[in-house]
Amino acid sequence: MGRKSVGLPQGVEIAGSSVRIRFTWKKERRCETLPYPQTPKGFAAAAGLRAQVTQLIKLGMLTDDKYAELFPNSRHTLARITPTFGNFAQTWLDSKQIGFHTRRNYLRVLNKYWMPHWAARRLDEILPSDVRLLMTKLDWCSITDRNAAAQAARAIFAAAVMDGIITENPMRSVERARAPERDIDPFTPAERDAILADLYAHQTGSRLTYASFFKLAFYTGLRTGEQLSLRWADVDLPGRSIRVRATLEKGEVRENTKTKRVRKVLLVDQAVEALEEMKQLTHGGEFVFAPTSGKGGHITNVVSTAYHLKQSMKRLGIRPRRQYDTRHTYATVCLSAGMAPAFIAQQLGNSIQTLLKHYAKWISSSADWAELDKLKTPNRYEIGTATASEANEPAQQ
Repeated sequence: MGRKSVGLPQGVEIAGSSVRIRFTWKKERRCETLPYPQTPKGFAAAAGLRAQVTQLIKLGMLTDDKYAELFPNSRHTLARITPTFGNFAQTWLDSKQIGFHTRRNYLRVLNKYWMPHWAARRLDEILPSDVRLLMTKLDWCSITDRNAAAQAARAIFAAAVMDGIITENPMRSVERARAPERDIDPFTPAERDAILADLYAHQTGSRLTYASFFKLAFYTGLRTGEQLSLRWADVDLPGRSIRVRATLEKGEVRENTKTKRVRKVLLVDQAVEALEEMKQLTHGGEFVFAPTSGKGGHITNVVSTAYHLKQSMKRLGIRPRRQYDTRHTYATVCLSAGMAPAFIAQQLGNSIQTLLKHYAKWISSSADWAELDKLKTPNRYEIGTATASEANEPAQQ
């Protein structure tokens, strides 16, 4: 099938519904399919192109660029001009103006999940079906890793689409995985107080940072990243408030919070005390919670603060919780005290809908009964309670 038919020019043949030419270049047999019709004119055009190619070969003038010009859709051309996933990923990463920790995390997920399978494959060879198959086969360490790896690959393919290397993003159908929602598990006020007392008893000098850190966490409900990125420039002690305008992601401060807006958080006495304590330790620097080593900057690893909370719970025999549960503690204590949900939502940087979705069961039961009391009216049907006019009303037939 596909061999030269009788009457066709030399090196020209029919291949299915197409016309094809054959020639030798660089000691390699080449076969290129052409967009010509299977007509005398089409065969003549194919023969003319083949003659041009063979002449260029004889003169030593057929270069890779000329070959790509003559055969733009050739697999040889595409293999030369379409980068591999590995090469393009490196170019993409080199072009990103990102911090050390973010770059390191990109390298980690790329090398762990994608490079073993795609490093040598051309970008245009990776199809959505390949992506779906690989996503199901990979052994993901966590949902966080899966999402980070998918995000990196999606961004790389998106850049390739923008550059015109491929026409569509094969990662387009991969949705972000969501972890099952954890039950809200706040500390009780008694547990909170015991933990703070324990932290202050076991930390001295610069390490009091960790005690003050959790005092502020318990009494503001700040997210861990928001608190670690807090600057003194955003603290107003006389006004008893702070501005939350940054967060910590992968060890680096980003000037936008989770909700993408700046919010003002009002401070209770305990929160002011925590900041006054930190003022003695770090007020000369930029960040409120600087490393206890004295090297300046900000604490880059949330594990360092979580460690001290974990040790305190262990010493006290308190059931283990995450440090994020300090935020839940603040929210549930405020709700149980009967504070307005709109105010609490503003403090936390949540919508009222999100607040009620997560914390509705902590709204004070006494407040629930107070709401039902609004429906109460005098019982007009007890003996002797009818008015004179009502007593004289004719009976309904």
